[in-house]
Amino acid sequence: MTREYNLKCLACQASYEDDGSRLHCERDHEPAFLVTEYKQKLFTCDTTCAGIFRYRNWLPIQRILPCATGASGLVTYQSKRLSRLTGLPNLWLTFNGYWPEKGAHAETATFKELEAYAVLARLPEKQRKILVISSAGSTAAAFALICSRYHFPCLVLVPSTGWQKMSFTEPLHACVKLVELKARADYSDAITLAERVACLEGFQLEGGAKNVGRRDGLGVVLLNAVEAIGRLPDYYFQAIGSGAGGIAVHQMAQRLMQDGRFGQVFPRLMLSQNSPFAPMYDAWHAHRREIFPLSENESKERIQHITASVLSNRNPPYATRGGVFDVLTESHGDMLIASNYQVEQAMNVFHECEGIDIDPAAGVALATLLKAASAGRIERDASILLNITGGGWRHCQQRARTYSASPVLQIEMEELALERTLDKIKELF
Repeated sequence: MTREYNLKCLACQASYEDDGSRLHCERDHEPAFLVTEYKQKLFTCDTTCAGIFRYRNWLPIQRILPCATGASGLVTYQSKRLSRLTGLPNLWLTFNGYWPEKGAHAETATFKELEAYAVLARLPEKQRKILVISSAGSTAAAFALICSRYHFPCLVLVPSTGWQKMSFTEPLHACVKLVELKARADYSDAITLAERVACLEGFQLEGGAKNVGRRDGLGVVLLNAVEAIGRLPDYYFQAIGSGAGGIAVHQMAQRLMQDGRFGQVFPRLMLSQNSPFAPMYDAWHAHRREIFPLSENESKERIQHITASVLSNRNPPYATRGGVFDVLTESHGDMLIASNYQVEQAMNVFHECEGIDIDPAAGVALATLLKAASAGRIERDASILLNITGGGWRHCQQRARTYSASPVLQIEMEELALERTLDKIKELF
């Protein structure tokens, strides 16, 4: 399968043929994202493919991974009870998670599985290097399961706060090595260690939001929604940690606008964070392109006090060209915030209305939607898309047999910067 796209730098417009792992432009300029430019300009679905690969014409992939319904993991629908509660008759929900009764089959109960499928399908056919992944929890679970299923060697670095998600519907293959970062280590510590490991021979950085596979995989959320709604929504609500999901939706909206059949106005991105750790919210409302510098200790202290620990990226791509600041500006969007109490209340509301559990990050998005609706910030006839980025985890634990994974290595905070830590990781393989 040939690659039906090129990569373009948003800063200098340089164009590249993709090798499956490129993360950066080669030229010297400000940090900027690469984006995909597809030969196929019209939005089409391949009904011969299952799950995410139904949208393969707008995915940066080299092959189709054999998969069943589990590769879809999402469903877009309307909720009568939530519409009545919010007073918004055109409210749509995209549910990403484990809810097979509704048509959602993500076994790790998160939309991060969309990332994992797209990233792996983007890699060269004869991938030889070990993929290095950093995560706050959900991404770790998604990549661990999908890499295990297709026998892709990978190293997954995840802090202890995300370890509760390391439970799977099948035992993990030995090619997957889960490493736990202990004590006060957080997502940013995992990112830093991943970058060091990727410099070792035989390892390759997955890249996070820099990876076009991640972003276009997450952009499938909007494609699935547009199939159901028939048009681009007016508003898009999602909680963010790195912002990759919001950026992805904006980039996919641009392709749909170029198609011309689904509207000519960007959905307003209503992106949210969990107080008291909300660096992008703080910067946006101070009209700053750069995030306020906080000490590492202060950031870690705030992270310890948020319910949605997956939203804990201390260095998100906010100022990057094509990053969160730019997509918020271009879409006339906003950054919103929810307290832990509001998050818990929203999670309870969703369970009462829909009969299924949702993750705290999805609770953040719902909480901010409820507040915006109550404050009259959304026109009653507007079309709104709420991304439930994770849900059904408890449902999966109750319904399916699951297997808890153990770390092959645990690393203490004081060991993160040591050379011998890299030696220990090399020895795992």
